[in-house]
Amino acid sequence: MSGKVTVSLIKADVGSYPGHARCHPDLLEIAEKELKSYRERGVIRDFRVFNAGDDLELILTHDKGVDSQEIHGVAWEVFEKATERAKELKLYGAGQDLLSDAFSGNVRGMGPGVAEMEFTERGAEPLIAFMMDKTEPGAFNLPIFRMFADPFNTAGLIIDPSLHPGFVFEVWDILEDRRVFMKAPEEMYDLLALIGAKSRFVIKRVFPKEGGKLPADEPVAVVSTEKLYQIAGEYVGKDDPVALVRAQSGLPAVGEVLEPFAFPHLVSGWMRGSHNGPIMPVSLKHSQCTRFDGPPRVIALGFQIADGTLVGPLDLFDDPAFDSARQKAQEIAEYMRRHGPFEPHRLPMEDMEYTTLPGVMEKLEERFERI
Repeated sequence: MSGKVTVSLIKADVGSYPGHARCHPDLLEIAEKELKSYRERGVIRDFRVFNAGDDLELILTHDKGVDSQEIHGVAWEVFEKATERAKELKLYGAGQDLLSDAFSGNVRGMGPGVAEMEFTERGAEPLIAFMMDKTEPGAFNLPIFRMFADPFNTAGLIIDPSLHPGFVFEVWDILEDRRVFMKAPEEMYDLLALIGAKSRFVIKRVFPKEGGKLPADEPVAVVSTEKLYQIAGEYVGKDDPVALVRAQSGLPAVGEVLEPFAFPHLVSGWMRGSHNGPIMPVSLKHSQCTRFDGPPRVIALGFQIADGTLVGPLDLFDDPAFDSARQKAQEIAEYMRRHGPFEPHRLPMEDMEYTTLPGVMEKLEERFERI
């Protein structure tokens, strides 16, 4: 396979059991069967199917670039067929992320989350797919920043001359539908001023700088930024973002890409999408959210890309080195849960606008009187 390769990570919650705990095995089998057929016909180069909690995750490689109508159509068809089976099994939230009855050429804005990147394959091309459950796109802000801009996390920023130029962050204002490109390290303070407000400003992509070891127009990290409540106009489930991150040879090493998740930072989501809690790095077998529908989870699957095919995966958080992070996450979860309905465990009122809480406020509205 010559030229560029495109990797597309597309996910949707099309039904789970019981409640929001885990994607049903039948849905994974349907996705495997469908994508195998597309691979045999040459539509896609390779694929893998997984679940992150209650989300069905599709990793596809091909040569059709990002936002390909054909590739997005493949994913939509897989999700629709999985939804049919989910309805037969009366799974919870069957088809909940498919916010339209008909495919319109691109799954963006239709419910599923998408992280795609097109790049020139290097001699050795490590790629890590991150998949989160029970949280929002901004949950990736802190770890992506640490990977590509924090020298206390990424030693290569100090001791590897090829990383010294730094990186360019593409940040989206998901409330105002606009974006800005910011350079690190020289604009680090301004960058942090934005991405610290993770419910509004979200890192979308990271690029190398001009004159570096890698092409400056090819992303080295990309995050899904779909916000379900903005698409649907009401709460229909948490966004459960995904990300793709390239590593090594002019980029952070695999271990530097994983290192931010040794700290279970607080993210928004968890129960009913209405609570703050720790993000817990887990293996595939532990990718199911049970305690208070959580706590939020992240899995990391490592691949080598070889002529457009996927070599792997390695289940990177299936490692006792992350046991202390998991223990710390449990301690944080216990601490946050003890707050019950009080902030900061429950999200602030402005972030609850699209949850079920406004229904409570509407019921009480006539009982308020002026002071």
